[in-house]
Amino acid sequence: MAPVADTVEGMTNIERKATYERTYPGVKIHESAYIDPPATIGEGTQIWHFSHLLKNCTIGNNCRIGQNVVLGPEITVGNNVKIQNNVSVYTGVTLEDDVFCGPSMVFTNVTTPRCAVPRNTADAFAPTLVKRGASIGANVTIVCGVTIGQYALIGAGAVVTKNVPDYALMVGNPARQKGWACYCGEPLPKQEATELVCSECERHYMVYGGQLKAI
Repeated sequence: MAPVADTVEGMTNIERKATYERTYPGVKIHESAYIDPPATIGEGTQIWHFSHLLKNCTIGNNCRIGQNVVLGPEITVGNNVKIQNNVSVYTGVTLEDDVFCGPSMVFTNVTTPRCAVPRNTADAFAPTLVKRGASIGANVTIVCGVTIGQYALIGAGAVVTKNVPDYALMVGNPARQKGWACYCGEPLPKQEATELVCSECERHYMVYGGQLKAI
């Protein structure tokens, strides 16, 4: 990875494209995107039309940043993360490796916003952590201050207001657990047995103490 060294403010699209190609060999950045220095972007990452990366954000390798995405200051995105169109990732949000953010899903970072009472400093932000491999569906809202467990699957339109266990399948408003999801993304069979087997990839899991563990 390398930090952006040149400001792109006031450049034409052609000038921005040349700057990105010079600064980031091996990274594809559309000329309509804006990268505020300093920022760090990993090799193999693609950033599409009209997206904006604010200063001091860190993006891993082989990520896909869709159209009209905003990545706020100081945020961290891991490797092989896919962020679909129209998503804003605000300061206080961390995305680990292999996370999927569906189109138009929403993160928040302040629990009690008021225009008349500014809460735009780091100590006012409630941190949100999305762990490795989790998938967040289209139009989901994540209320800040929660942790989304590894390989959790959040169904489209859900509103997440509390922590989500590893591998949990969550749907609804407010989001409630409706089962478990496999590493591969397939819902696991609904049954009372303590051992579950994925019908798609045949991975085996054990339910113990309200948690799902791969075996």
